[in-house]
Amino acid sequence: MKQNNYTIITALLGIVLGVLATVLVTRVYEVKKKFDGDYNRWRKLNLILQEVQRNYVDTIDMEGMTDAAVVAALAELDPHSVYLPPVELTESETELAGNFEGIGITFNVPNDTAIVLSVIPGGPSEKAGLVQGDRIVRVDERVIAGKKTPQDSMVRLMKGPSGSKVTITVNRDGTVIPFEIVRDKIPVHCIDAAFMVNDTTGYIKLSKFTRTTYKEFSEASEKLLGQGMTKLLFDLRDNTGGYFDQALLLANEFLAKGDEIVYMEGLHRKREDFKADGRGMLKDVQISVLIDEGSASSSEIFAGAIQDNDRGVIVGRRSFGKGLVQEPINFTDGSGVRLTVARFHTPSGRCIQKPYDKDYAYDIYERYASGEMVSADSMKVDTTALFYTVKGRRVYGGGGIIPDVFVPIDTTKVTDFYMACNKKATTMRFASYVFDRHKAQLAKLSDTAQLEAYFKTLGLESMFLDYAARVDGIKPAKGEWELSKEYMMPQINGLVGRYSKVGEEAFYRFYMPIDDAIKAALNNPGVVE
Repeated sequence: MKQNNYTIITALLGIVLGVLATVLVTRVYEVKKKFDGDYNRWRKLNLILQEVQRNYVDTIDMEGMTDAAVVAALAELDPHSVYLPPVELTESETELAGNFEGIGITFNVPNDTAIVLSVIPGGPSEKAGLVQGDRIVRVDERVIAGKKTPQDSMVRLMKGPSGSKVTITVNRDGTVIPFEIVRDKIPVHCIDAAFMVNDTTGYIKLSKFTRTTYKEFSEASEKLLGQGMTKLLFDLRDNTGGYFDQALLLANEFLAKGDEIVYMEGLHRKREDFKADGRGMLKDVQISVLIDEGSASSSEIFAGAIQDNDRGVIVGRRSFGKGLVQEPINFTDGSGVRLTVARFHTPSGRCIQKPYDKDYAYDIYERYASGEMVSADSMKVDTTALFYTVKGRRVYGGGGIIPDVFVPIDTTKVTDFYMACNKKATTMRFASYVFDRHKAQLAKLSDTAQLEAYFKTLGLESMFLDYAARVDGIKPAKGEWELSKEYMMPQINGLVGRYSKVGEEAFYRFYMPIDDAIKAALNNPGVVE
């Protein structure tokens, strides 16, 4: 099936879009290796390139032409088999392992314009005001929109040493806005928050599966066990995946000896099963796993293992549907290929990968259009792909993990005022504004109770409304603020609270009381009957 023109780019920028649940078996390509079948077919490409180099009428970039030929060939395969030039390969291999110096975003290029996919919490771009959906039109004075700018060129333009400045100009719903961003080191931590919700229930937010995930998770869960945790809310929403072995290690913590975690199988790969060894320290902890349309790859492997073994309850919305095993093949020039060699299957036999149809790249948008995000009844379920859990519960394949408890997106509090603030990143810039003026006091505050008390003395609500009107010219119409403040103020409190000693955890603590998925998980404590 031909791949749609939908390329995921990681701009060093501090995070990898981790839909590469990669089997970490890397090899260097041997030029002398023979291919099966008609050898003349394989010689054809090489002969054409040789003839072009020797006889073409004009000077050409042979390296670029060769890369383009490889990209075109891989485009005939699945959407995730990709060629990575040296710069991108280096970045993809290091971003899940350590610190970087960059601006802290991920973006994709569906056509000829880079679109911001995510902004690293607390990173340089978030502080400056960039938001998801921004279209990058210029980097400093270099126009990159509509120019078919090479991917590695975009990366080079945006990266740079800590303390250096770059101006990123974006198109946000028709409005062109420049943002001056001070580059910084981007820490690659995978756990955003870990704390007790109540006397018995812990909460862990995992953003990605990095090389340090198991270590960080073990430390966090041990801390929570010491505080009395018998139930865990494990938040994998918007977790796009990462290292496969880390997903295995985490699932092993919850499963009994011999329980299937996942298996992989391909045309040229014999079935390989991965089972728990029974030595996990969380086998008696009730678990509810939170997922959504942004949960992919390793997140889906973990959720599928928990669901199919009837070990816990899956809460949220249908996951992304990325379940391909990709083998890294590295070349001596520093470039490489990520080649799909097998598919992941949950213990019941479900294939995690969704079909590669012509609308693959726009599947998420179609979910919104179909109503799936607001109603479980609108979900397209392949009833022919019927499987059964250990206890005989029905589960369905066809792509992604379907939750046991569906939680719709709440759009009731989304007013014109809220959308206007979102368009101009007013809340994020306001948080930075408060920090700049009250950083000394914020630095002294170490829990949410202290933050709440301090915000009341500041009059944070009225401060925000004044800022929105004065700086961005945005005022709520009659009744709009009363409707939206229930949704916006916890966000604002959390965004400002990030600048205190509470750190990233502040956002989750403030937002949790209005989080419908958390409420649903608390009402479904992870026991499957």
